[in-house]
Amino acid sequence: MTLTEQIEEKRKEIFTDSYPMSIGELVNLYKEGDLEINPAFQRFFRWTDTQKVRLIESILLGIPLPSIFVAQRDDGVWDLVDGLQRVSTILNFMGELKGETGSTIKPLTLTATEYLPLLASVSWESDDNELDSSLKRLFKREKIEIKIIKKESDTSTKFELFQRLNTGGSQLSDQEVRNCLLIMLNEDFYKILVELSKDQNFNETIGITERLYEERYEMELILRLLALGNSSEDELKSIPDVSEFLTIKVKEFAESSLDWGKEKEILAKTFRLLNATLGDDSFKRISNGTYKGGFQLTIFEVLATGVYLYIKNGKDESALQELIRTKSAELTNNPIFNKYSGSGSKANYRWPKFVPLAKSLFFDEN
Repeated sequence: MTLTEQIEEKRKEIFTDSYPMSIGELVNLYKEGDLEINPAFQRFFRWTDTQKVRLIESILLGIPLPSIFVAQRDDGVWDLVDGLQRVSTILNFMGELKGETGSTIKPLTLTATEYLPLLASVSWESDDNELDSSLKRLFKREKIEIKIIKKESDTSTKFELFQRLNTGGSQLSDQEVRNCLLIMLNEDFYKILVELSKDQNFNETIGITERLYEERYEMELILRLLALGNSSEDELKSIPDVSEFLTIKVKEFAESSLDWGKEKEILAKTFRLLNATLGDDSFKRISNGTYKGGFQLTIFEVLATGVYLYIKNGKDESALQELIRTKSAELTNNPIFNKYSGSGSKANYRWPKFVPLAKSLFFDEN
């Protein structure tokens, strides 16, 4: 098969359409249930008020907006795939945006801008400073180009489209993009991942910053551990890019037959034992017998993986706390760990070495 033939074959899997639609029409589709924003996506809607106001200002000034992408379901309803923040801001300003509980979110009140200082305190509906009816009509008549991925398209198209549109230059972190993809693929598994990431012992051992929590890094850590503990040696040796690999594993886990009840128990026990043994020193470097600094990802990848696999393989847990204490103290002097955990060491370089190292430390020798 030639490259041209391969491209033509793949193009046949995607059916699209596009046309301009007024903001008023788009909002009516949302109100009538013909356009859906998955309620779980609202937690990723975190534009600042300044960004929201600038969008409303742009619409009022007639500045063209980028296209939004929707995927048509079998029942004809459109799922919003890209344009979440723009559409949510418009709905929020017009007092139509609903949250996860189904109740309407407090409408946006505008602030003064450089070009339109008189926007200060203006809202869509207000007793004090309501947007003029002529400006409301102008606003609702502004057009947005709608790109539609039709239901005849390949079933994975929506997933792939969201990933491509929301990586690189996006305000979403890699894990937030994966979370959105998970919600599309298997919302039940997404809820499992959320539940695992809320484990108290786990959170007490990692000690990450509030900013990292906002980016859902704690969920990425759980995903990393599951990926490290449930990947073959050949898989680990052929990782092209760690972010891409984790996205691939998300797809696999979402469709896998893993016993998630058992996985929850293993992970809960892993972090309960780590917390009981080392507490918030679990993933810190040790120097002259003293734990120093903050959370170290590379230590997490070896130590948490070792404990997880030890428990998963049914080893004697009575000796595990002492083993954790010993191996933690030895790890930063381990030549393999030091060689593959240095500054700039990429995960696709170190992971093929770290999993065998974790096994050798925790149970190959026992």
